[in-house]
Amino acid sequence: MSTVVEPAAAALLADGLRALGVELPPGAQARLQAYVALLAKWNRAYNLTAIREPERMVTHHVLDALAILPHLPARDDLRVLDVGSGGGVPGLPLAIARPSWRVTLLDANSKKTAFLTQAAIELPARNVDVVTARVEAFAAPHHYDVVVSRAFSELADFVDGAARHVAADGVLAAMKGVYPHEEIAQLPAGASVVAAPAITVPGLDAARHLVLLRAGSA
Repeated sequence: MSTVVEPAAAALLADGLRALGVELPPGAQARLQAYVALLAKWNRAYNLTAIREPERMVTHHVLDALAILPHLPARDDLRVLDVGSGGGVPGLPLAIARPSWRVTLLDANSKKTAFLTQAAIELPARNVDVVTARVEAFAAPHHYDVVVSRAFSELADFVDGAARHVAADGVLAAMKGVYPHEEIAQLPAGASVVAAPAITVPGLDAARHLVLLRAGSA
């Protein structure tokens, strides 16, 4: 991995991981650092994220993604679909942290999926698949245990677009800021909230929630 993150960002990541108490396999922390460095490098040309500073990428992207881990199923063979992955959040940090999972990064923007494909090769993240498609048009080869999104759409639209990709016993997981009372009230028939825990992200002074949903049918 020739791309190296700035020392300040590396230290911030190490501190944040300790605060989260997330256990990582050998080499994962270095891959997370390399991911931030790659994101910062590509962002200068491809505008993958509005966040420019590697330190803020650590808090707002990597730690934000990993903070949801305790609320996802604790299985080694999990299949995860990240809808509207953009610059790879939360799917790529989750894939690095849990190499036994199979993670599909889905985005309709070909520039973003070009970055994701290259990142998966360089890091490497061999448990990652990258697909360029809208979620409504995605012809998935199987159902997923977790279908996750961050800032992709309102909950009702997320359920409408992604519910068909969820396994019968799987969950939709929407990363949100403040508790989305109005969005929950507008969920389609059959969809229900399983839990909506508040999430604490080290270094991020903002309200965060993870809304876990059952779609009603796979």
